[in-house]
Amino acid sequence: MDDDQHENFPIASVLLPKALRAPVGIIYQVVRTAADIAHEGDWSAAERHARLADFRAGLDALAQRRTAPVHALLFGKLAGVVTQYDLPLAPFYDLLDGCAQDIDTLRYEDRAALLDYCRRSAHPVGHLILHLIGAATPHNLADAEAICTASQLISFWLEVADDWKRQHIYLPQADLRRFGVTEAQIAGGVVDDAWRALMTHEVAFVRATLLRGAPLALRIPGRLGIELSGAVHAGLRFLERIERADYDVFRARPVLNPFDWCVVAARTVAMQLSRRVGVAARSIEGKA
Repeated sequence: MDDDQHENFPIASVLLPKALRAPVGIIYQVVRTAADIAHEGDWSAAERHARLADFRAGLDALAQRRTAPVHALLFGKLAGVVTQYDLPLAPFYDLLDGCAQDIDTLRYEDRAALLDYCRRSAHPVGHLILHLIGAATPHNLADAEAICTASQLISFWLEVADDWKRQHIYLPQADLRRFGVTEAQIAGGVVDDAWRALMTHEVAFVRATLLRGAPLALRIPGRLGIELSGAVHAGLRFLERIERADYDVFRARPVLNPFDWCVVAARTVAMQLSRRVGVAARSIEGKA
């Protein structure tokens, strides 16, 4: 699972059914292009908003069955996917709203505000994948949202130091105050009892959220269900690695090594064979 995969719903894998690889690849390209406008390069905030407005104009043109004024080739491909699979456009607009929000919003007052951002930045891809496979039921969408939210938050907790360099803090301000963690501590990478208590709180919420959405992987048949099981267990393994690092995400960003991926694979197989989530909160192999 690379960064793009654990930030959102799994959208690129050899486990995807062959018929879905092309449409999923196009969706990924659209998502990645919008995200790059919001995050990459040396543009000013005003320039980023202007480019996102152009991107939105391309989406508007698609909705009106016109040739897009920007990224014409990309939007032409997307138009074919939207038509073939009868995809809703609302998730794409939500993604653009999330990108625009991330340009200007550097802090989140509480968890509710952060989760509202995840609704725009993470949920849309999960929605689109379920629409692609004709499985966008309310139950499935709710579980996909839980997986997407958890995956987004895992990314944030792994990248606290890098986000700080961009002047962003995704840890809710209310939680910082509750546990007595200051922004100066984040800037200095200080890992003390207050920081560990804060991160214990955040990791517990993410783990519960991920497990809440995990049954979706058992309802989705075939390769995509296996992919989802793997994504769930990779996310859980990242949380374990954060815990084993004693919540120090500053000096050595937790990563999954080959042994970790073997654990993820074993858990994925066990989940698929037993048809139960069956995940312990802690690692199955002790302190490895």
